[in-house]
Amino acid sequence: MLGTRHRHNPLTALMQDSETVKTPNQTALPIGILAGVIATLLALGAISQLSFAFIIYAASALPILVAGLGWGNRAAIIAVITAALLGAILVSPPFAAMMAIFTLLPAGWLSHLANLARPASEIGGPDDLLAWYPLSDILLHLCCIVTIAMIALGVVIGYGPELTGQLVDAMTSALQAQEPAFAPDPANVAQTKATFILMLPMIQGGLWVLFLFAAFYIAMRFVSRSTRALRPREDMPSGLRMSRNSIFVFLAGILLTFFGGVPAMVGATISGAFGAGFLMAGFASLHFRTKDKDWRLPVLVLAYLSSLMLMPAFVILVLGLSDTRQTIALTPAKPDESNVNN
Repeated sequence: MLGTRHRHNPLTALMQDSETVKTPNQTALPIGILAGVIATLLALGAISQLSFAFIIYAASALPILVAGLGWGNRAAIIAVITAALLGAILVSPPFAAMMAIFTLLPAGWLSHLANLARPASEIGGPDDLLAWYPLSDILLHLCCIVTIAMIALGVVIGYGPELTGQLVDAMTSALQAQEPAFAPDPANVAQTKATFILMLPMIQGGLWVLFLFAAFYIAMRFVSRSTRALRPREDMPSGLRMSRNSIFVFLAGILLTFFGGVPAMVGATISGAFGAGFLMAGFASLHFRTKDKDWRLPVLVLAYLSSLMLMPAFVILVLGLSDTRQTIALTPAKPDESNVNN
């Protein structure tokens, strides 16, 4: 791997004009259709299993990712179109649009980015190697996509103080129904509403980044076990970081939360999505720093368990903020793989 720390790498701009790698195109159609059908079934399952809806809905990205990572862009596009059409026919066009915005298109785009590569010589590497699109930039794209999707959802549903106030009132009423002696203080209820309006998009944005990247990771592991993998399997502890530019976006999101109103809600969404990215980078850095240490396992277990609380999670996030870099995977170039992007 080539690692660049706190330095812009020209690889991002150079990868956009990739050519195709030799892949049996006749398999793209059936694989894409099958992936689209499975994605739709998972999305429908999320409707019927509300207690696990968030996880099942995120899992609907897995078939698209597997198709894209193993069979290229054609299979991913066919899968996205198939799932969107089935969603519109079986449920409704708005349901299909939500699928497309939150799972189908992000999954297709992530698989596209993962399959991008350029000759390593163009970034100062050996002539006989391929340089693959950095994980840090893939994670940056994911954070941006989730942020845009969450903001779009908020616009569609009219997210704001009125909606969150109704949600808090509903939860308060439910508590009073269970505990008749419960008498909420009006000042506390007002404070809860003010906090809830920012915490909800922050938490949802962060969770969606975590779940979609988990789907990407699982798909990569699954495809890499076969001969279909276009991108080589990478060492996540050493390669998963956020880029330096992500810090400025994250800080901008935090600053926006102090402006109130719509800017604050947008800032909360940005902070949640990019904060999740830095949290994953922090855990990856912790894995890398404890590698080959005798006390590694108990430290990692303690870190994951304690991250459910605010302060330990903040420490891990700071660790991710302090270790921003681009790590580029290199593999030998085959005769028919001067560039990759099917």
